[in-house]
Amino acid sequence: MNPALTRRQMPTAPAEPEMPALQESEAEQDAAWVGGWSTGAQANSAAMLRWLVWGLIALGPLLGALAYLSVPATSAAPAPKTASSAPAASGGQGAAGFATLFVAAYLSAGRGDELKLAAYYPPASNLQLEGVSGQRRGEQLTVVRLRQTDTAVWSVTVAARVTGAAPTATPSVPPGSSPSPAAATDAVRYFQVPVATAPGAGGATAYTALALPAEVAAPERAKSPELVYGVMRPALPTDPRTQAVTSFLAAYLTKGGAELDRYLAPGTRLAAPSPAPYSGVVVDQLAVEGETGGEPVVAVPGDGTTRRLFVTLRATGHDGVRLPLTYALALKARAGRWEIASLDGAPALTPPASAPAVTGAPGPTPTS
Repeated sequence: MNPALTRRQMPTAPAEPEMPALQESEAEQDAAWVGGWSTGAQANSAAMLRWLVWGLIALGPLLGALAYLSVPATSAAPAPKTASSAPAASGGQGAAGFATLFVAAYLSAGRGDELKLAAYYPPASNLQLEGVSGQRRGEQLTVVRLRQTDTAVWSVTVAARVTGAAPTATPSVPPGSSPSPAAATDAVRYFQVPVATAPGAGGATAYTALALPAEVAAPERAKSPELVYGVMRPALPTDPRTQAVTSFLAAYLTKGGAELDRYLAPGTRLAAPSPAPYSGVVVDQLAVEGETGGEPVVAVPGDGTTRRLFVTLRATGHDGVRLPLTYALALKARAGRWEIASLDGAPALTPPASAPAVTGAPGPTPTS
């Protein structure tokens, strides 16, 4: 065997891999992971972010339109909601009605009616009432005084004609004098009730009495104010004003309004009671604005002259009973006769006197 050939055909031992190549491969593998993310994942994330940004850009106009349409018609901030409270007027009106019902129940209450009063005044359930239930009762109950004593408290005075009460002992009175009205069994009496109000369910107002009714004196009578009319004097048949008023009131009260227009001044419209409540009228007295008495009046002044009158009369009912009535009205002269210009709702009051003029040095002359 040829030694040279033998050497060429003998396989050589495989060479060991170089260490630097191995280190380079590991470095490349480590470089593919940064912070727990592979470079492929980072590339995917970057792509997703780009798509998200482009998507937002594309949706920008749509989101802007939606935001514009969602803006309310007014930009003013809504007023803060406050706890609802009943108006003072409605609270007073309700308190008046509540007190009226309480007084009616109170006047007719007797033994065993404690719970009925407790519906208005809860502590009344601890009372021990006396007397027979329903023996007394209040009639013609009406509120004569209403005043607010606190933010949510009303003092209500109710007048009631109490009937069925046992007669009281009549005090000694001088001869010829009449007994006190308090001794009458059906006298009008006055009861004061304190009523508290509070917001109730559903926006309503709730009421409760703070005490039992307290009997009080009658309200003070106001002094009558002065009227513009002169002295009341007899209505003379020859006075043209008496004739005009009598003819008008006869049509107004006894004819149901028939022929009423013939007595009215142009432009005046009145509706008469119907059916006619009386069968006849007689004018007794009249007072005329600006007149204090003197010579009888028999003439009518010039057209357009007006006078205010206050008239008292007697109207005869269909049962033959005469009833006194009073009317405040105005007359207007036209074509030699008086016509009814208005039927006033109340007598006219004398206007307050003007302030007295201040004497002294004249002030500066105003310029126009």
